[in-house]
Amino acid sequence: MRFTNPSSDQRHPGTPVPDRAGRQHRRIGKRWPAAVAAALVIAGTAVAIQPAADAHDSAAPGYGQDDLRRDTDALQALGVIGVQARVTTGPGRDLVATSGVAEAGTRRPVPRDGYFRMASTSKALVATVILQLADEGKLALDDTVDRRLPGLVDRNGNDGRRITIRQLLQHTSGIHDDDLPGYSTPQEYAERRYDTYTPQQVVALAMRHRPDFPPAAGWSYSNTGYVLLDMIIEKVTDRPWRQEVEDRVLKPLRMDHTYLPGSTPALRPPHANGYQVFPSGERVDVTEVILPDPGGYVSTTADVNRFFQALLGGKLLSRARLAEMRETVPVNKEMQAFWPHGRYGLGLVERPLSCGGSYWSHEGGNGGYITLNGATGDGRRTVTVSMSTALGGSPDTALRQEQAASDLVDHALCDTPGNGQDR
Repeated sequence: MRFTNPSSDQRHPGTPVPDRAGRQHRRIGKRWPAAVAAALVIAGTAVAIQPAADAHDSAAPGYGQDDLRRDTDALQALGVIGVQARVTTGPGRDLVATSGVAEAGTRRPVPRDGYFRMASTSKALVATVILQLADEGKLALDDTVDRRLPGLVDRNGNDGRRITIRQLLQHTSGIHDDDLPGYSTPQEYAERRYDTYTPQQVVALAMRHRPDFPPAAGWSYSNTGYVLLDMIIEKVTDRPWRQEVEDRVLKPLRMDHTYLPGSTPALRPPHANGYQVFPSGERVDVTEVILPDPGGYVSTTADVNRFFQALLGGKLLSRARLAEMRETVPVNKEMQAFWPHGRYGLGLVERPLSCGGSYWSHEGGNGGYITLNGATGDGRRTVTVSMSTALGGSPDTALRQEQAASDLVDHALCDTPGNGQDR
């Protein structure tokens, strides 16, 4: 595999300019909401926001199979090639629905529990391991990065002596992301889809930039921060971080269909193909790609639901650590376009429900797959929807896709029939 020259790409995703908005928000491999939200702010897109209501029990029970299918059909109608969704309410039979096809131009059905790329949903796995290590006294969340990784976060105003593990988890470190892999055209995808990056390279790319803000003085999504968390796990345990995720989370929960493909660009069958709609309007099959860690995990709707059910249900962390994980800060203005009134904890996102209260999640978008998920505070009700197309033709189409998927999650968690009631 060839490596990208760290000095060959000077694009700054955190500080986009208007004439680059079309390129900025559609890059495969770029975190889905963060990149598009920046473009939405540039474009002046208006987003309706409803304040969160006080928590109360759902007043309109009855979200069923037909409702789930109606909501997946609404996503497919936007131009998503394939949609699969699963609602888990505890022991017994899940609600599962699919819409569209697994491959454009065919009648091959979308697998009911097909593989897809988790992308940033993987951050919740990494955060869980970090918090377990804190529970075991092997690290402290207020340890500095420099204590665990001496000299790595340095230069251009970056100072690992001032950044804590907690700030990495919560995206308040100020570390500026470089743009990886940065595909903005079909040609770039064809040329760079097999590029690989070591963790040290990813951090080095970020160190070329000045911080977005001093530590704890703001909020800005940073994939690099989670690469540093992977490295801290390895430093503390003297084992590969992915092995810690496997032994501490995947195996105990029997998440047998969640795996890291490594240098293998293809997904295991069955799966729907992943598609990217570029700013030019061209739709490209981008199923084959190598993604930087920790966003490379592949999973299924059943496994993702199982994870959030266990995490929020208190099976992976002590009560105190789970409470700490759910201590949140507001996200920045750009992300508010995607997560109205959203707040970020330690690897978890809190979003309001239309029926009152809030839910917990961590969505992801990469390699043509966009995934939203959610769980009630006790983990008893969970939902995951995976879409096999990233609608990147414009900021508006991306926002409509996000809103329609968010509506599905809201309907399912509120147990409200999917009758077109938008938040």
